[in-house]
Amino acid sequence: MAALLIIVALVVLVGLYIFKTQRELVNVDELANNALKQIAVQLSSRYDAVSSLVAMVEKYSKHEHDTLVEVIGERSKMGSAAEINDENNRIPQALGRIIAIGEQYPELKADALYTEAMESINKYENLVRTNRMVYNDAVTKVNRMVRQWPSSFVASLLHFNQREYLAEEEAKKDMPVIK
Repeated sequence: MAALLIIVALVVLVGLYIFKTQRELVNVDELANNALKQIAVQLSSRYDAVSSLVAMVEKYSKHEHDTLVEVIGERSKMGSAAEINDENNRIPQALGRIIAIGEQYPELKADALYTEAMESINKYENLVRTNRMVYNDAVTKVNRMVRQWPSSFVASLLHFNQREYLAEEEAKKDMPVIK
């Protein structure tokens, strides 16, 4: 009888552990999903801000406008870390061109709308940067649970897999040259 009680108690404890671990895995997985979607929202907002800036720049230079519209037009629907990394590498190129245009046309650079648009783009850049860190932190939690024993047993049983981190931008790894 005592052996049966011990076996039942162990089965109950294992069941409770699996239940608790499944809830934790779902929680951290949803945190990662939410952070990824927040990045997509910020990228979309940044896209809108850059689009308004492009419309403003259009008055000053047709060629630069066409180039910027082509670069920004390649924007794809965000959904994975790889797509967000690709998008994150395209927009700075377009912004570099816009800043160069602003330097060429002092009346554009002095325009309050141009300044406001550039400030809003910087705000979205900071939000994207922050959300990238939140996403990578959430991925760290998911990956730890998926890889560490005994939660790895429950994760594999429930088909939870490691998630992909958002990559660091290669161009920003080295210290920039200051002139």
